[in-house]
Amino acid sequence: MRYFNELSEDELQAVFYSPPGSFTNRSPQELLAYAVGAALYMPATRTTIASDITTGKLESLVTAVIDLEDAVGDNEVEAAERSAVQQLSRIAFAIESGMMPLERLPLLFVRVRSADQLERFIEELGHSAHVLTGFVFPKFTVANGERYFRLLERYNCARTAGEPPLYGMPVLESASIIYKESRLESLLGIKRLLDYYRPYVLNVRIGATDFSSLFGLRRSPDSTVYDIAAIRDCIGDIINVFGRAEDGYVISGPVWEYFASSPNRLPLASLRDSRLREALLPELELSPALLQGRREASGNGQFEREIMLDKENGIIGKTVIHPSHIRAVQAIYAVTHEEYTDAYAIIAGSDGSLGVMKSEYSNKMNEMKPHYNWARRIIARAKIYGVLHEQQRYSALFREQDYARL
Repeated sequence: MRYFNELSEDELQAVFYSPPGSFTNRSPQELLAYAVGAALYMPATRTTIASDITTGKLESLVTAVIDLEDAVGDNEVEAAERSAVQQLSRIAFAIESGMMPLERLPLLFVRVRSADQLERFIEELGHSAHVLTGFVFPKFTVANGERYFRLLERYNCARTAGEPPLYGMPVLESASIIYKESRLESLLGIKRLLDYYRPYVLNVRIGATDFSSLFGLRRSPDSTVYDIAAIRDCIGDIINVFGRAEDGYVISGPVWEYFASSPNRLPLASLRDSRLREALLPELELSPALLQGRREASGNGQFEREIMLDKENGIIGKTVIHPSHIRAVQAIYAVTHEEYTDAYAIIAGSDGSLGVMKSEYSNKMNEMKPHYNWARRIIARAKIYGVLHEQQRYSALFREQDYARL
């Protein structure tokens, strides 16, 4: 698997100074933590999951989460479990029979409702579990989290040689975390638990929809999650506890809930040809109709703004619930040439021979010690999302079909 793998070699060369790297669910944990990116949730009752993945129907898809929790009605749980096992077994058969190369397998996760369901699901899935990268644990707390990770540890210790590990991704979205009087105790307790099971923790995820529900709130498409005071403050505390450079946790951002209702109504120019012709797609060159479609789906650019704010706060990736959201998240996490040259120079100069130096772009000072952890994160992102050419914009990575879905 590789980000932007659907682009031709000519397109990759036109856009990237250094192209994205490849990975599979057998890649090192640190690499996979950054690679999760835009995680598309799919209801487990959906009967086309296996065919969508094996045929590459969603060409930008890198990470998918088969959802047995909120996307499934309480009366559908048993049927959803059977469906999820069936879909994953079909994907496993496609890999084992050579119908689908392992290199094209997205990172696959299952969001379970409880530890009991996790134990049952792993047993029912059997050998087909090798197509999974792990599980998502919703409404994660110290009380329910211990058993989740004990089960993961037991599975990983018992797996046969050559099988990939299974990771857990806890979702922080419960009342004890958002309510101020219990927040610090809850976060520190969860941190101690995750530190103990660190080899099995891939991402720490934020669930702002459940947080909003506790206050009877729902953000509009004209605002970001950072405009909701209670949630903004809670996200800040989550970052304070889990975002410290020495711990190495990767935090993933909350979902954007809005998308346009008329996916086929826009008259589109060939953005693909424009990108090849100029290796650049300035926002102002988009047609009025195209811009209107984007505004309807992203709240006058608030979706993109929220992704940028996620990134500025050290968050990597985002939960998504619509295919049209995937590419925006992926594109904005690509590393700019300026970021890369700064990061490379900082790491290269961190041998003690320098304390500070002017950047290659001659617009800032790079300090070797204070900026070192930032530089390491930039290099880690560059390995996954690639490095754009000088003067290149994220919008060069948007494609015609991405806008058509909006």
